[in-house]
Amino acid sequence: MRGMFESARLKLTLFYLAALLSFSLVITFGLRAIVETEFSRSNDVQLGAVQQWGQQYYQTRPYPRGLQAPDQNFARIQDEQAQETQDRLTREFILLNFIVFVVGAAISYWYAGRTLKPIQEAHEQQKRFTSDASHELRTPLASMRLENEIFLRQKKFSDSEVREQIGSNLEEVARLERLTTSLLDLNRYETTKLKLKKLQVHDIATEALASAAKAPAAARIRFINSTAKAMVLGDRDSLTQLVTILLDNAVKYGPKDGIVEVAGVTHGNEYTLAVRDHGKGIAEADLPRVFERMYRGDKARSNSVPGHGIGLSLALQIATANGAKLTAANHPEGGAVFSLILPKN
Repeated sequence: MRGMFESARLKLTLFYLAALLSFSLVITFGLRAIVETEFSRSNDVQLGAVQQWGQQYYQTRPYPRGLQAPDQNFARIQDEQAQETQDRLTREFILLNFIVFVVGAAISYWYAGRTLKPIQEAHEQQKRFTSDASHELRTPLASMRLENEIFLRQKKFSDSEVREQIGSNLEEVARLERLTTSLLDLNRYETTKLKLKKLQVHDIATEALASAAKAPAAARIRFINSTAKAMVLGDRDSLTQLVTILLDNAVKYGPKDGIVEVAGVTHGNEYTLAVRDHGKGIAEADLPRVFERMYRGDKARSNSVPGHGIGLSLALQIATANGAKLTAANHPEGGAVFSLILPKN
């Protein structure tokens, strides 16, 4: 795949270089034509002046025999100077275009790489996403198959065992359903333009808190809502989903009997809603990548935390669709803080 992008970079470099050289040659021939035209006009003016002077000078004096006319001698000198000037212009323009070729090739190669870099990064990210998604889809399917195969090897089983097996299968089906729903939501928010309306941000936080509190993992969590009331611009359902994702993330990575805080304040024409947990925070190396699809930093912790690594990338996509910004940071007193910056107008 790297070879494909390198080949594309070389082709794009040649295209840029061809365009640059074409422009340089047009300018070169244009300048040469202008210079030669001006030089020829200047020579004609000078020759005319010499002819006029010769006529006036020899009008009252005898013209020496065997002596070439001044205008003819001057015209010969002009022709020699014109030829010398053309040769010098040719050398200088060749040198100039050679410099343009060398410098242009280097700049074109650099610019082609810069042009293709976002495409290459997006391709690599999509490749990783596809690989990780395939792995996440295979894992529950393989688990279901293994459990069912082992179960069917038993000659006898009770009703309670059957119920337990069906319950296990349903858990894996629910996991697959959550994953596919998240993937579909990602695609939907990437391709659909939301209709933004004025809404009360405090109501969104309250609704999201009520939803997050229903999760079994949040049974011992104490939620604190200190969002100031304010009207913001956005889509109610998607923003509620976004805040719920942030709250679920805070519950997963905070202490089981800890505190999750939701605060919101107005800053000029923007409203900042922050969700903070009181866990260990995010490793500095993971901060720039927390919003990447399927990325789960700190393997020691993420392996024990349920999820697929899609939630935060979905939250970022929802924020973008609402014309908002979403950032991640560590709180000075501990824990992670996710800040959603919403436009008020």
